[in-house]
Amino acid sequence: MRHCEVFLAMMLLPLSALAADHAVPARVATLTINPREVTILHLRPDFESSIRMPEDVTSVILGSPGAFKAEHNEGEPEYVYVKPITKEPAQSNLLIATKSGQHVTIELISAGANAASDAAPVDFLIEYRTARSFLIGGETPGPTAPAATDKGQERKTSSHSAGQIASTSNASRSALDDVFAAQAQINAPEWTKWEGRQIETSIGRVQQWKNETVVAYSIYNNADASVEIVPPQIQIAGRKPEKKKSKKSKGILSDQMEIRDYKLSTTRLEPGARADGVVVFDRPNFKESTEQIFLQIAQADQVDRPILIRLPFTPPYQSGHQ
Repeated sequence: MRHCEVFLAMMLLPLSALAADHAVPARVATLTINPREVTILHLRPDFESSIRMPEDVTSVILGSPGAFKAEHNEGEPEYVYVKPITKEPAQSNLLIATKSGQHVTIELISAGANAASDAAPVDFLIEYRTARSFLIGGETPGPTAPAATDKGQERKTSSHSAGQIASTSNASRSALDDVFAAQAQINAPEWTKWEGRQIETSIGRVQQWKNETVVAYSIYNNADASVEIVPPQIQIAGRKPEKKKSKKSKGILSDQMEIRDYKLSTTRLEPGARADGVVVFDRPNFKESTEQIFLQIAQADQVDRPILIRLPFTPPYQSGHQ
């Protein structure tokens, strides 16, 4: 009988060692919120990852509900739980907004159930901390429209509010601040309406600083309900090269470009309110003839249906920029 017990112990020992070799490496990280950065979250089937924000979460937007599941409840207002719901490798994005207007953008990557042993560690917990200034200009409320019956008058920025923005510490203002202040002082921008959206947009001055492109813009909430907007993005898109024998419809290739800097007066717009912004990005030295560059603006509840505003590839050059 004792020989049998020894034999069973010898059989189970390699199995336990094998299990230890195949243990999923875990990672716990603490990050500072930066709206200009994208956090990569590594996931694995059968494991749930937790995201803790520094304050109550107000909205969670998942790009691919068919591949991932994101949960948030009022009982744990600071937490968001994410996990893959497919065994196959998958990738998507996740946007989280908090009550003060902070946003984080997360890229979800699942290696799949059959991931190699040397795959990236699974992120069990990501804890975000608040930066001292998570949003440039976030402490300054955006210009709001005064109460009026005339629709055109409602869209004009209060001259008092614009004056406050323009008078902030001339000694410390950068060139980006100058562009932002000039955009905020435009009382009646030319607004563009978009079907199915409650916001309207207006593009201001577009200029080139060396190899950087600077775009000033404004957003107006032309609805009776409040709306949140996400930080701007720049997209370059073009058509796929066609195969000679293919008779199918043309496809589109798109990619996000790196944003160098941006400034946004507010991310939450009450009815009749306006936000002003400036975005700076590295313009490529060349592009294909079918490619176009777009400013991408999206409502927090419709990130899968962004507004794409075409930008010139060669804007006027601003030689005085330092």
